[in-house]
Order: sequence, then structure tokens, then C-alpha cells
Amino acid sequence: MDQFLQHILNGTILGGTYALLGIGLTLIFGIMRVVNFSHGELYTFGAYIVYLFAMVLSANFFVSLVLAMVLGVVLGAAIEFVLLRPLRGASIDTTMLVMIGAWIALQNTEQLVWSGVAKSITHPFPAEPLILGPVSVSWVRVFVFAVAVLLIVGTHLLIHRTRLGKAMRATFQDRETAALMGVNIGAIHTATFALGSGLAAAAGALLGPVFVVYPTMGDLAALKSFAIVILGGLGNFMGATLGGFILGFVEEMGAGYISSGYRDAMGFLLIIIVLVFRPTGLFARKERVG
Repeated sequence: MDQFLQHILNGTILGGTYALLGIGLTLIFGIMRVVNFSHGELYTFGAYIVYLFAMVLSANFFVSLVLAMVLGVVLGAAIEFVLLRPLRGASIDTTMLVMIGAWIALQNTEQLVWSGVAKSITHPFPAEPLILGPVSVSWVRVFVFAVAVLLIVGTHLLIHRTRLGKAMRATFQDRETAALMGVNIGAIHTATFALGSGLAAAAGALLGPVFVVYPTMGDLAALKSFAIVILGGLGNFMGATLGGFILGFVEEMGAGYISSGYRDAMGFLLIIIVLVFRPTGLFARKERVG
């Protein structure tokens, strides 16, 4: 039982950052109908920005995290403005090819700047774990989970309690009608892509100090993002959140009770099962972001 509780705790903490990845991707696809293949590289970008400021420039660790999230938003806005805005109205095949190109360009730029050597990020948290009865967890993972939950709640409130969020949901439901009612569709697309990119960068910034940072770390993160979106249903905020936690649980249980070598395989096996029995996702809902 102690081992089972430990796996539940580990899966919950990992699921929080997975949810950030899934939420960002599902918002971009749900509102813009863009398959963002560069999502994993934005995750990598966030991790490298923390490394740059915290390790290279010796800035405060927490300030470095905030800067990584902010610069992720800025990079996302730039990608939408430069690459996607000129292609508005183009076929989905065209935008997919452009985003694949952005993914390759970003990854090779990271490799050129930082080389292929994995880098570690030190953090200010104590090495001794937090003991909670029969289970234990490192303090940095507690911090990562707390920040992930705050970002998830903050994004939910932005979408459901602000004028920007109302405009985003209106654009998702009926773009033409939203435009007739005065919604600036171009600005909403930029804001959506920037928000999704910021969440991906936040996930990378949070997990960078937990693991190691290397140029191709975003490849698997991108695959898991798509898996989470499939689990939760396209355009479904709560579905992406729950899908992230489900994927975290499944991976942790697979690693704990089968083999750590099958950690990633467990999640994708779940995706296959879901697609067979419920192709629209576990939590799919019509005409709604949220």
C-alpha cells in the first residue's frame, strides 16, 4: 500500500505539468485550428531560458522562472504574427508544414546555441525530501506542482471570467459571428497562441530543474501533449487538465509495477485504447472551450 500511495503522489505531481502542456495545445487547436508541432520546442525553450538566467547569468531562480514564462509568451506571439497570420485561411496541410518547419528550426537553433550536451539546473530547495506519512517527495517537486496548479487555475479564470476569455470562447464557437460582434479575430489568435506557448514554456521551466535540459527534450513532450489532447477531447480545457493527470498516473503505475522502460509506452497504449472505444476523447464536448 505504501508503494501504491507513493506512485499516486508521483503521478499527481507529474500530471500537473502534463496538464499545462495539454491545455496550451488544446487551446491553440480548438480556437485556431492549428496543429502546433512546435509545442515541444516551446517547452524546451522555457527550460533553456531558466538555465540561461539561473546558471549562466546567475540570476535569482524564481525570477528566472518568471522570465521563462514571459519570454515563452513573447516567442509564441512572434511565431503567430510572423508565420501563421499570413497563412490565415490557408489549408490545414499548409499550416502543418509551416509548423513542422518551425519545430525543426527551433530545435536546430537550440542545438547550435547550447550544443547537444545535457545541462542541469540547480535550485534553492533543500535536498532532504518532505516526509508525508508513508510517502516522500522532494521539495522542488512540491514547488513544481504548486506552481502548475496555480497556472491551471489562473488560465481557467482567464478563459471564464475575463473579456478576453469570452472573446476566445466566442471565436471557438463561431468565428464569423464573433467577428460580426466586434471581436478582433487576429488579436484573439495571437493571444491564444501566446498563451498556449507560455504554458508550454512554463512546463519546461518547471521540469528543467527536476530533470536535465537538452535540445531534443521537447520531442517526447510534444508527443505527450498530443496524447493528452486526444484523451481530453479537442478544445476541451477541463478534458486536457484531466488528461494530463491521467497520463501522469498511467505512466507512473506502468513504471512502478511493470518496468520503468515502459513508462512512456503505457501512456500511448492508453491512447490506442481510447481511440478504439471513444475516438472523440474521454471528455469531449461540443462547441465549447472549457
